[in-house]
Amino acid sequence: MNFITSFGFSIRWRKQFLKKMSESNKNIEIIDLMTGMGETWNATKNKFQKSNLSALDFSEGMLKYAEKKNNSKFNNEITLLNQNILENNLPSNYYDIVTCAFGLKTFNDEQIKTLAKETNRILKKGGEFSFIEVSKPNNNILTFFYGFYLGKIIPILGKLLLGDPIEYKMLWKYTNNYKNSKKAEKIFNEIGFITEYQSYFYNCATGFNGKKVT
Repeated sequence: MNFITSFGFSIRWRKQFLKKMSESNKNIEIIDLMTGMGETWNATKNKFQKSNLSALDFSEGMLKYAEKKNNSKFNNEITLLNQNILENNLPSNYYDIVTCAFGLKTFNDEQIKTLAKETNRILKKGGEFSFIEVSKPNNNILTFFYGFYLGKIIPILGKLLLGDPIEYKMLWKYTNNYKNSKKAEKIFNEIGFITEYQSYFYNCATGFNGKKVT
């Protein structure tokens, strides 16, 4: 559904936001936050072939689909964690890389601050992270058509293909409220990360990446 409705951009953006992190041939520990159904796993394992990948999501429903993918395509090598990243029992200073694709738009500022603190806690010193989220374009004409597509067309497709899930009904509302990743990037920077802001395809998606230095 995401691949079809984004005309393939969801796959392209997942690859692009992973490119912001350093290459590694070591047996590193990676965790994918708010993993959903595991749409980022292929790109992650292709880039970090020797990595041990964990995937976290608070939704049991999402993880049921992720478990099927883990079994059929990844030989059950991915560790699935049914937890809320804002209240978790993940080990401190453990992960080399934290990733998160399209999981920020429903968070308020305080939740993003908590997310930043937890990302800092679970990352090793020198560890890296990368986040990406659908965003509101800067161009008014593009915003009109993008908003119409996300707000009107995608909910119809969601109803036809998936039985009317609420996430597709709310997609443009969440995106319009989120606007872009600048505020989230600033919050992560204030926590103590070295950060860099990213824009993808005329700001239709934005993100940020960074490193834990202390």
